[in-house]
Amino acid sequence: MSAVNKAHPDQNVVGKPFVCQVVGYKNSGKTTLVCSLVERLKAMGFRVAVIKHDAHDFEIDHPGTDSYRHRAAGASAIALVSPRKTAVIREVEINLDELVESFSSYDIILVEGFKKENYPKLVMVRRTEDRELIQNLSSVLGVVTWLSQEETLAEMDQETTELPVVFGKDDIEQMTDWLQKRI
Repeated sequence: MSAVNKAHPDQNVVGKPFVCQVVGYKNSGKTTLVCSLVERLKAMGFRVAVIKHDAHDFEIDHPGTDSYRHRAAGASAIALVSPRKTAVIREVEINLDELVESFSSYDIILVEGFKKENYPKLVMVRRTEDRELIQNLSSVLGVVTWLSQEETLAEMDQETTELPVVFGKDDIEQMTDWLQKRI
């Protein structure tokens, strides 16, 4: 699979938020990067949403809360609503396209994970062996690396693959400028 493929078809629809996936292996810095991008994009005036994939069975509801009691009683879905926030807990996995659609009022949606989806991606490269993600995933537009640019792109076939833009892991300003041009 080529590193640079046509992105998800909704990416070019006027009025839809720009969706950018941040993908990489465990402990590559995905969450740190997403948080840094959110802070900077919010400071620039953008409305930012985040969708995070968790391969584990996370739990946001805890014993002693009313919503925990509702779920324990058998409710398949629960919505908690206050004047400042809403949380929805559903006992089902929701696909990424449906989640993106539910966040359609935002300017940008940063997606942490979901490697196999076809939205534009920033790939995190912490170790040389992580480089294989650049060529094995679809819609790779950028690489965020802990290595030098030369080390990061060393084994890529430059004749058959369009090279993605490369950022150092601390180049948050450059990444947000790059994202802003796509919003």
